[in-house]
Amino acid sequence: MIKEHDRVVLKTAVPSEGLEAGDVGTVVHIYSDGLAFEVEFVTLDGHTAAVVTLEALEVRPVSRREITHARELAGT
Repeated sequence: MIKEHDRVVLKTAVPSEGLEAGDVGTVVHIYSDGLAFEVEFVTLDGHTAAVVTLEALEVRPVSRREITHARELAGT
């Protein structure tokens, strides 16, 4: 179960926000008992890149065998 402040992995791209599948964000709010989440995506230097509302099917929990990978955010 995904909880507030958990890190999640984006399963599908959100082109309007410059986000790609695989980007990692932090849950900042849970809607309707976990049917949707407000997720904040932050650059590695700590600036908010996007805050988006995503349905539960669009994110998944981070697994313990994954590592973060850096990429340039388009449009910055």
